[in-house]
Amino acid sequence: MADTAPLFDLTGKVACITGASSGLGRRAAITLAAAGASVVGVARRAEALDSLCAEIGPAAARVVADVADRERLPQLVKDVSAPFGAPDILVHAAGINTREVADEVTPEGWDRTVALNLSAPFFLSQAFVPAMQAKGWGRIVNFASLQSTRAFPGGIAYGATKGAISQLTRAMAEAWSPHGITANAIGPGFFPTELTAAVFDDPARADRNAAQTCLGRNGTLKDMDGPILFLCSEASAFVTGQVLMVDGGFTAK
Repeated sequence: MADTAPLFDLTGKVACITGASSGLGRRAAITLAAAGASVVGVARRAEALDSLCAEIGPAAARVVADVADRERLPQLVKDVSAPFGAPDILVHAAGINTREVADEVTPEGWDRTVALNLSAPFFLSQAFVPAMQAKGWGRIVNFASLQSTRAFPGGIAYGATKGAISQLTRAMAEAWSPHGITANAIGPGFFPTELTAAVFDDPARADRNAAQTCLGRNGTLKDMDGPILFLCSEASAFVTGQVLMVDGGFTAK
């Protein structure tokens, strides 16, 4: 019988997770650490990152930074690499949704959304790719969305960036997968996070969303464990340029 455990073993790997202070980013950090990786959480909130590191233990470190600040990128790269070395795995979970309707979108809101949701994943990946190329192994996981393919009210800026993330993922795969670096994206359905608080604060709305899925429910954080581990491990060695919708079948109906 084949031993499949090594396919999901991240011992000796270093993972950098942006947006690790809460929600799906925090869950990704915990999941990858449990699989043996050393993890570096990046976010703006020091206390939340300290809590994450306390939960994980010595295999975790934190960097307090705004990943959308491109001028600070060289220092961010140094800070992320300092605790355990350059990362083998990048999970881009940081994101923002201003929820401005089309007629009220501001230049500031648009630019901030693009900078954090789209530009930061590319330029941070670009900065770490040379180290991955030298090893001949790397994993990049972007975060897409239901709005990568669906238009939601008040989501024009967010949806534009998430549609772009799908294409960015394919382009990353075309550019970097010949060097052993896979690039994929996860498209979450409705999960209870800070970003979706407005949805889950309205029970009727949350129930409607659940009813639109094939499974008849919204996501829980543990539903993300398997998909994130798969895309960050050797198990997905022949998978690249893909968007894996983890949405309970919302986009299938």
